[in-house]
Amino acid sequence: MRSGGIDGSALLERDQFPLLAAQDIAYLDSAASAQKPRIVLEAMRRFYETSYANIHRAVYPLSEAATEAYEGARARVGGFLGAPSADCIVFTRNATEAVNLVANSFGGSRLRAGDHVLVTLLEHHANIVPWQMLRDRLGLRLSAVPLDAAGDLDLDALDYLLAARPKLLAVTAAANGIGTRTPIKEIVARAHRAGAAVLVDAAQAAPHLKIDVADWDCDFLVFTGHKLYGPDGIGVLYGKPDLLAAMPPWQGGGDMIRSVTIARTEFADPPQRFEAGTPPIGAAVGLAAAIDLVEQVGFRRIEAHDRMLVDYTLRRLSEIPGITPVGDPKVRIGIVSFVVEGIHPHDVGSLLGARGVCVRTGHHCAQPLMEHLGLPGTVRASFGLYNALGDIDRMVEGLQGARQMLAR
Repeated sequence: MRSGGIDGSALLERDQFPLLAAQDIAYLDSAASAQKPRIVLEAMRRFYETSYANIHRAVYPLSEAATEAYEGARARVGGFLGAPSADCIVFTRNATEAVNLVANSFGGSRLRAGDHVLVTLLEHHANIVPWQMLRDRLGLRLSAVPLDAAGDLDLDALDYLLAARPKLLAVTAAANGIGTRTPIKEIVARAHRAGAAVLVDAAQAAPHLKIDVADWDCDFLVFTGHKLYGPDGIGVLYGKPDLLAAMPPWQGGGDMIRSVTIARTEFADPPQRFEAGTPPIGAAVGLAAAIDLVEQVGFRRIEAHDRMLVDYTLRRLSEIPGITPVGDPKVRIGIVSFVVEGIHPHDVGSLLGARGVCVRTGHHCAQPLMEHLGLPGTVRASFGLYNALGDIDRMVEGLQGARQMLAR
């Protein structure tokens, strides 16, 4: 596997990603979804061509091999997160479904009218809306931790809100809107001292930094496969064993039961209790291959690559009048959001897209953050293993062209 990154090159060559090898584009939208490396696609193809069958339900060798591959992927994810056991890992469709599972199962069984839930202004809608729905159903109180001027969480305000003894804090490890990386270990410790359980949204963090659920001591953590260079259609919920064991199932169906009669059902132990129906078997195999690749590259190199690309992007953007970066957090992942004076973000995205530059525009499913910032949206460049300084140069050239068009 050829790799770089030291001299401004990509950590992995574009030819390892079939779509990028076939198209002349600067793909700067990895925060929405990362491109898929050949090693992931080949792992899934091999599985479907040689080992596919439904799992857990049959004793013939092909099904046993498929079950072994699926449960092996679960163990691989558990190791990736530093979980104490593979039984702490529940496969879902995506991170959004994982948050909804916790909201409906843990929240629905443990929270009562008047209980307090905290989110933050950095959250993706997926870590806000399920808690609003639960609030409306149960009569909860819901508050948001504010930000400081730089775009970091206001930890003094967090302490003030924690003094009211909330039952749960739902917080991102890395914000998709402006890239803020939060001090999760410290936040979890503060929340636990106040008696609150903590759910960590690691959808953006997983591709950029080492996660250790034992060190962070979080109660729940979610992430998604498609942002981690894996397939779509698969997400992950980690939960502490005692919490998962006490939670009722959220969805009913096959494979999540121990026994069924017309009168009653005895449910399986976690994680099967939360995986009703045929699971994403091939996607789990692809996710395990993606984790292998990311760990082979190494998070120290990934974080250094992020810093290089972020610093270079900010320097190049400062050369163009009328462009303002949004947020200046102490630590950020590979995301830079900005606005262009006099041009709506969607128009910027269209102009760049016509030049083969792929960026995300709009509110990024973070409307409370945008309202706080007083913006309708931003242009967001987000980086992956395949990005190099040349991708940023191409974006800057497109932005300069857009400014010239506006000046005519």
